[in-house]
Amino acid sequence: MNKRKLLALSIATLMIAGLFTGCGSSSNSAKEQEKLTIYCGLMEDHMVKVVEEFKNETGINAEAVRMSSGEILGRIKAEKDNPKASVWYGGPADAFVQANEDGLLENYVSQNSKDIPEKYKDKNGAWTGIYVGYLGFASNKKLLAEKGVEAPKSWDDLLKPQFKGQVSIANPGSSGTAYTALATIIQLKGEEEGLKYMKQLNDNIKSYEKSGTAPARLAGQGEVMVGVSFLHDGIKYREEGMKDIVLTGPKEGTGYEIGATAILKGGPDQDAAKKFTDFVLSKKGQEIGQTVGSYQFLTNKTATAPELSNEIKDTKLIDYDLEWAGKTRSELVEKWNNAIK
Repeated sequence: MNKRKLLALSIATLMIAGLFTGCGSSSNSAKEQEKLTIYCGLMEDHMVKVVEEFKNETGINAEAVRMSSGEILGRIKAEKDNPKASVWYGGPADAFVQANEDGLLENYVSQNSKDIPEKYKDKNGAWTGIYVGYLGFASNKKLLAEKGVEAPKSWDDLLKPQFKGQVSIANPGSSGTAYTALATIIQLKGEEEGLKYMKQLNDNIKSYEKSGTAPARLAGQGEVMVGVSFLHDGIKYREEGMKDIVLTGPKEGTGYEIGATAILKGGPDQDAAKKFTDFVLSKKGQEIGQTVGSYQFLTNKTATAPELSNEIKDTKLIDYDLEWAGKTRSELVEKWNNAIK
């Protein structure tokens, strides 16, 4: 082969190699540019671990912002015409129902949805449940003993004069946990009697917290005698060293949350949002929470629930009307505000 042909062959080889290298660089660059913003309504340590594991598994650059359910709902309403996030992850599904009514969610039926019972998901895929939490009371047994009072075993027990200024609950306008409590009382007692009860309870409330996890923590710290919270939060704080926490559920029954995940309508990086949804609905994704102190019951039938949740598995539940609670959320919060004035 003469020098001219050899030179031509070398140039052609380099051009072909450059073409394939260029394609690879473009693909890698696209992967690096793929980014996912998540608004998160569950515990921060749970959020951080899930996002970390998702990034490790997919290579997608994900970041999450922790807010209460009411804050997230307000944020996505305000950003409706120019969404900044693509996923809403965690927090009671009541708020997701309202968001769907307002046209803020994108339907998506994940391949992993087949492992989740129908009662834990929207029939059209607007939201899908990732865990279930039972509402109840986290009390400080040391303070109870000092006052000679038993831990509350019914909703009416919270009205006892011994608990004046010693009960903590979040604000149902900002907290999904507290809204679950409000909706539970209305479903148990009816609207008129339920709002009357909330007005009476107001006399015993020390302060209305922003976040639904705060009441259990305050009880554990000895700031109040009783916190109305999800019982798994009480387990978490007790495991973290707040050994005075004692957990009870109301004998007449209590409401529960279906913690959910959803894709936000019009949000950027919809493909990445679908991959995140697939991940958190999977057995692996759902079992992450218990490694960082989240002890909810899980919705995926193949996932193993945390052993510590066995303590509360026999809590008496009401037939909680999630659809009603979601659709009347704004109206009911306004009525509560007027009732406690």
